[in-house]
Amino acid sequence: MILVCGEALVDLFVAAPEGGEMPARIVAGGSPFNLAIGLARLGVPAAFLGGVSRDRFGAFLAQRLAEEGVDGRFLVRSDRPTTISVVTTAADGQPRYSFHGEGAADRWLTPADLPAALPAEVEALAFGSYTMAVEPVGSALAALAAREAGRRVISVDPNLRPMAVGDMTRWAEAAERFYRVATIVKASEEDVRIAWGGGLSPGEAAAYWLERGAGLVVITEGARGATGFCRAGQVSVAGHAVAVADTVAAGDSFHAALLARLAGSGRLNPAAIAALDRPALAELLAYAAAAAAVTVTRRGADLPWDDDVRAALRPGA
Repeated sequence: MILVCGEALVDLFVAAPEGGEMPARIVAGGSPFNLAIGLARLGVPAAFLGGVSRDRFGAFLAQRLAEEGVDGRFLVRSDRPTTISVVTTAADGQPRYSFHGEGAADRWLTPADLPAALPAEVEALAFGSYTMAVEPVGSALAALAAREAGRRVISVDPNLRPMAVGDMTRWAEAAERFYRVATIVKASEEDVRIAWGGGLSPGEAAAYWLERGAGLVVITEGARGATGFCRAGQVSVAGHAVAVADTVAAGDSFHAALLARLAGSGRLNPAAIAALDRPALAELLAYAAAAAAVTVTRRGADLPWDDDVRAALRPGA
């Protein structure tokens, strides 16, 4: 089992104005929330740890997890409201976000809410996005990551959302708590650019994370594909030429597929990840890139099943 830790929220997708109205629809979202569902769809047992409201939106989120087969035993329910992320889509298909979540349930996880011990079937923990940096949830999750590091895989996806985090100096300090115990860091080129203000290249960022102790670093490059770095060297894979509906959850699909293939190949442990060779890394990246390619052909966070990914990997697909 992989325990995914972080935010669950609702995305309010807003369309262009029509007269005096702006049509909108609400869907379940949040990068860690999407990751948990992505893992379950790829056949990997997944559980979700995070603060979820008892309001109507929170009930919707809990129901969606249950419907997708994600274990909800680690949900922390409260009477605080649900974060709402307002999403608009630019002409290039890239989403634009604004967050409304001060004091919301996903931010109000405390150290007292953490499980005293994790069941033996939990092989890995995944952390990501703004709940790494806002309080009190950031400190609670950092304590959990530190407690479990070495015994279980710790996978980190910064998935930077400056509007949700605010002070980027605070973000950098908060993120370090996770980087220094990470087994895997998966980040986008945009994450690297924002995090270091353009001061580091993706390769330099990868070298930094490897020096901090990560066994695997992957930098996604949008339509161009992705590059993975491990102690044996680096490997790049090309992106797939597909018709893009939007890019919502593409990174979450990639992360889910990366972890799923590690689990499926018996490599979801710190020692095996540290021992990855370049052929194994190439296979991991190919599967993950195919998963992301499927997702961008669909509107919204509609992550693929294993059959979808394997179909995208077939020659001529």
